Amino acid sequence: MADLRCEIAGIKSPNPFWLASAPPTDKAYNVERAFRAGWGGAVWKTLGEDPPIVNTASRYGAMSYNGQRVVGFNNIELITDRPLDVNLREIKQVKRDWPDRALVVSLMVPCEEDSWRRILRSVEDTGADGVELNFGCPHGMSERGMGSAVGQVPDYVEMVTRWAKSHSRMPVFVKLTPNVTNILAPARAARAGGADAVSLINTVTSIMSVDLDSMAPTPTVDGKGSHGGYCGPAVKPIALHLVAQIARDPDCRGMAISGIGGIETWRDAAEFIALGADAIQVCTGAMHYGFKIVDDMIGGLNNWLDGKGHGGLGDFHGAALTNLVDWQDLNINYELVARIDQASCIKCGLCHIACEDTAHQAIAVSGPGPDRRFEVVDEDCVGCNLCQHVCPVEGCIGMQAVDNGKPYMNWTQDPRNPMRAAE
Repeated sequence: MADLRCEIAGIKSPNPFWLASAPPTDKAYNVERAFRAGWGGAVWKTLGEDPPIVNTASRYGAMSYNGQRVVGFNNIELITDRPLDVNLREIKQVKRDWPDRALVVSLMVPCEEDSWRRILRSVEDTGADGVELNFGCPHGMSERGMGSAVGQVPDYVEMVTRWAKSHSRMPVFVKLTPNVTNILAPARAARAGGADAVSLINTVTSIMSVDLDSMAPTPTVDGKGSHGGYCGPAVKPIALHLVAQIARDPDCRGMAISGIGGIETWRDAAEFIALGADAIQVCTGAMHYGFKIVDDMIGGLNNWLDGKGHGGLGDFHGAALTNLVDWQDLNINYELVARIDQASCIKCGLCHIACEDTAHQAIAVSGPGPDRRFEVVDEDCVGCNLCQHVCPVEGCIGMQAVDNGKPYMNWTQDPRNPMRAAE
C-alpha cells in the first residue's frame, strides 16, 4: 500500500487527515476517540485567556438540499468555554499518550504582545507540536477585536505572527479568514511574519436562513439571530480556489498549507493536495458522520494512490497547479459539442428545457409522447455543457472535442482583442 505519512511545517503524522479546531477537538475525550479511530492529527479547539466565554443555545444552523442533509453548516459558537488550565493539562496528557499523532493548539487572545507571550509559553510547556493562530473566526470574537478582525488586516497578521515566532520555539500556523477581497494580502503578511504554515479556509460570514414564522435568522436564540460562520461541503470550491492562489504565489513560497473547507471524502482531500495543500483538516464531515469516516478516507486514498502507481502523497502534491491558469491563457480555439446517449436517455427533457430557455437553443425535440427524442444541433452547440450538468442520468450526456484544425490561441493572442489591436 502507498505511504500516507505526512509532514507539514516539520510536524509528522501517520496520515494527512487532521481534525480542525472546532467542537470535535474541545476536550481530551473527543481527541482520544479520534486518535483511536485513526486520525493523524488534531488542532485543539481555540484557547483564550481565562475571562469567561459564554456560548448560546442554539448555536448551529444547517442547509439541506434535494434530500441531502447538511450540505452547508453554520455556527455561532465561540472559542472554548472550558478553563485554560484544564485544557492545558489535557493537551499535555494527550500528547504524552499519543506521541506519533500531530497535536497543534489553536490560540486567540487580544492583540497585546504580553497576552500572546503568556499563552504561548503555557502551550509550549504542554509538549504540543505547534500552534495555530486563529485569525479567522467571523463572529463573536471578531466583535471583540480578535479572530477575523485581525485576519482582515495584513499589518496585524504580520505583527502577531512575529510575536508568536519570537516567543515560541514551536511551528506557527496562521489560520486565514476567507472574508477578504484578496487572500494573498494576509497570506503574504503571515509569510513576512515568519509563519511556518497557513491554514485555510476558516468559515465564511453568513446568515444561514430566516424562519418565516418568527421572522428571525437561524440559528435562533430566544427569538433573535446573528451572523455566523459557514462551512461544510458547500464551501469546498471557495477553499480550493484560495488554497491554489497561495500555492501558486511566489511570495508565499516555502510556507506550508493546511487545507480546510468542506472535506468529507478521500477524493476531497486528494483535490486539496493536488492544488498544493500539505495536509488537510476536517470539521463538519466529522460532526455529521462521526470520527469513523477517517476509515473511508484512509482506505480510499490508499486505493487511489495504488491505482495510480503513486508511492506517497509527494507524488501528486501540487500536480494540478501546472494546469491552473488565468482565464486569458485558456485556448479559445478549443471546441466541444454535446452528445446524448439515446440508450440511457429517460426522455425527461431537462436538457432541452435548460438549453431552450437559458442557453443556445441547440437541443431539438422530435416525435410524440414517449417516443420523443432529443438530439443536439451541432451548428448551434457552443459546448457550454449546461445540458450535461442538468441531466439526471450520469453519463447520458457527454462532451466531444471537435477537430477544427485551429491552433492554440488565447485571448491575449486574438486579433479581436482590442488591447492587442491597440498595440
